[in-house]
Amino acid sequence: MDARIARNRRLLTDLFAGLFPGHAIIMGPPVPDAPHPGDLACPGTPLIDWLDRGLREYGLQLQYLEALDDHSVPSARIHTGTQVFAAAFGCPVHIYEDSPPAAMPLVSTAEEADALQVPSLDAEPLQRCLQYATMLRDRLGPEVPVRVPDIQSPFDIAALIWRKEAFYLALLDDPAAVQRLVGKCQRLLEGFLRAFMAELGECNLCHCPNAWAPSDLGCWLSEDEAGAMSVAMFEDFCVPTLTSLSESFGGIFIHCCATADHQYGSFRKIPNLRGLNRVFQAPGPRPAIEVFSGQTVLLIAWMSEAQIAELLEMALPDTRYLFDMSGLDLETAQAVHERLRKACGG
Repeated sequence: MDARIARNRRLLTDLFAGLFPGHAIIMGPPVPDAPHPGDLACPGTPLIDWLDRGLREYGLQLQYLEALDDHSVPSARIHTGTQVFAAAFGCPVHIYEDSPPAAMPLVSTAEEADALQVPSLDAEPLQRCLQYATMLRDRLGPEVPVRVPDIQSPFDIAALIWRKEAFYLALLDDPAAVQRLVGKCQRLLEGFLRAFMAELGECNLCHCPNAWAPSDLGCWLSEDEAGAMSVAMFEDFCVPTLTSLSESFGGIFIHCCATADHQYGSFRKIPNLRGLNRVFQAPGPRPAIEVFSGQTVLLIAWMSEAQIAELLEMALPDTRYLFDMSGLDLETAQAVHERLRKACGG
């Protein structure tokens, strides 16, 4: 293994679950264009058409690490939209020309939701992801980590399957039916992740933002419906499944782009919440820094250098950051990385 990759693995492992090694900076390359509308999980295009994109992106990651000496761990990526697990249940998928595909609702009532069965891992979207992952491994070698597709939380998958306006009424009118569908989504998600880990061996369970962690530190997922419900509802419908997943996989990392500062106390109840990626709204990042410092790494993405400087000023003695500045061209990335490295004390 390349010495820098081994060093970065140790640093990120310590960042998430050890003695503080300093803030991490990851400078991934821009993602190559997709060969077709939709994504590789959508039927209708040969998987081989997508392989060059994955191989080229991995090569660019190696190039960036060589040029920048940042904290990245190059991984072969599986780019998908949020629709994968909902589509496995049978949701139709709308394919856009210039943005990721989206699941369309499948059911509108509790009776229809109860009639759904937990899909087999042979469902086409899941099989295509697993097959593509093995294609990447076979071309790049077993030592290269392969990343999972987009992972939504069990509640968020259920919210894609069940027509949204009826789904939120059901939280009040038939909460048990919602819980049953969320439970089915959790079983599918757990089964897929275990199959992915068993098949790939060396894998990266991170899906958003761009990062790496050992798979035994936990799974990664998006919990983006958190802003649409009260604290009590979030603790009834979401916290139990997030807790269960954390206990099953040894920890959990969460992306949340909702207006969900009011859920911070509930997020703190999840055991081994190792990383949290927020898209901050008013009042900004300070509440997250105050709540999660000393417990959870704040995964920072899609922010400017000026905003990162403010974050560093706000940091408490036990705040831990991972800064994901992916998507810049190499020349710009070199300059930005050098300034950030100095700002972080490197």
